[in-house]
Amino acid sequence: MKILFVTPELAPWSKAGGLGDATAALGKALAAQGHEVRAVTPLYGSVPGREGMGTLIEALKVDVGGDPRKAACRIRTLTVSPGFEAWFVEHEDFYGSREVYPVREDAGERAAFYGRAALDACLTTSWIPDVVHCHDWTAGLVPVLLNTKLQTSALGRCASVITIHNLQHQGLYPRRIMAYLGLPEFLWNPLELECLGGLNFLKGGILHAHRVITVSPTYAQEILTPAFGYGLDDIVRRRERDLVGILNGVDRDEWNPEEDKHIARSFSSKMPAGKADCKAALLRELNLATDRNLPVFGVVSRLWDQKGLDLAVQVLPKFLREGRLQFVLLGSGDAALENEFRRLATDFPELCAVRIGYDNGLSHRIEAGSDFFLMPSRFEPCGLNQMYSMAYGTLPVVRATGGLADTVRPWDGKKAGTGITFEHADTTGIDWALQRALDLYQQPNAYKVVQKTAMETVFSWSKSAIAHLACYKSALDR
Repeated sequence: MKILFVTPELAPWSKAGGLGDATAALGKALAAQGHEVRAVTPLYGSVPGREGMGTLIEALKVDVGGDPRKAACRIRTLTVSPGFEAWFVEHEDFYGSREVYPVREDAGERAAFYGRAALDACLTTSWIPDVVHCHDWTAGLVPVLLNTKLQTSALGRCASVITIHNLQHQGLYPRRIMAYLGLPEFLWNPLELECLGGLNFLKGGILHAHRVITVSPTYAQEILTPAFGYGLDDIVRRRERDLVGILNGVDRDEWNPEEDKHIARSFSSKMPAGKADCKAALLRELNLATDRNLPVFGVVSRLWDQKGLDLAVQVLPKFLREGRLQFVLLGSGDAALENEFRRLATDFPELCAVRIGYDNGLSHRIEAGSDFFLMPSRFEPCGLNQMYSMAYGTLPVVRATGGLADTVRPWDGKKAGTGITFEHADTTGIDWALQRALDLYQQPNAYKVVQKTAMETVFSWSKSAIAHLACYKSALDR
């Protein structure tokens, strides 16, 4: 099968969250099963290794309106793995800056351009996919183009699939995007693309793709409700028969404690001794006390409302004052929340370390060196860090929502489970969960059994790829 990904992120070249990891890992898994995969993504200014890229199309004229001087791009290419190529859309005006999602006046045109460029690159090279898999809101208008303007082209018989990685992000932009892409005027109505006076990219993708995927089964059910639908739950319910939740996996090429070059010492479920060395090394690196037999709770996250860390920062001081745990955080986002965590580190310098920003190596060392990983999300479409944590013997402490509910089995008070789960997104729920984790840590034999179970739990991208292929075939039948 020929499969085209249209994605705003592709790790390790571009990554703002888990989407980049997911698209790269799924593409590799599909290619490993013998399929031909191409991923079209913008060539951001932050993308490394340009000098090693090839050129697929020197000058591609993209069928968009607006300033004709901005309608051309170059398509660069790079092999990700056997059978899997990345096609980078090089357009300095749209994508020359380092940010993946900058705030700018032409953000709608910027999002629309690379999706149309992906389709035009296929037509120009005569590489016609069987399936066009659109990832998240920036690619939402690609199925609309396939169903309308390109219906009579060579791409007209392609099946289209869209994955909702996070329904909160939808892409609401002015009506002028209709003319920019040459979309027919009948689409401008509330039953189609119009939304709150603007054009909604993700709404278009949900309505026009042959199949709609979310990144976990529980999230697929949650987004049918007003509480999680962010105003599009009625649109999702219209496509409920074509909706499926497919759980993400763990890329073991990147996240494997037996081979991780970023950590102090390798370890596994059968030879776990190295994890203690990783913990000691992490505490030394972050200038925390190493002479206290306390559990370390780690966080690697964006700091914003979805993640529930504004609640956690209210609860943690009690446990730190009592000297019952150590806490390390790597992340960035909301400036006020960044300052709250900085203050926490200042108040408890031997027990708490906070690093604002992103450091890939440190993220691996936090996963390897922590005893627990805190994810108190208000909602979580899938989440990857809880699965990385289990692979590294770091027990997740999570709210039972979305993919967190699908992946973490709650500790039963004895020796069964893979982590700690709680129900309510409030300070009381987090307080209870932290206490529950401390209770487990104080039972070394039970902790080791739960830890071993977590490490031996497999979240396979091969299994996810098989489920995606079934969805592709269903879309082709449609």
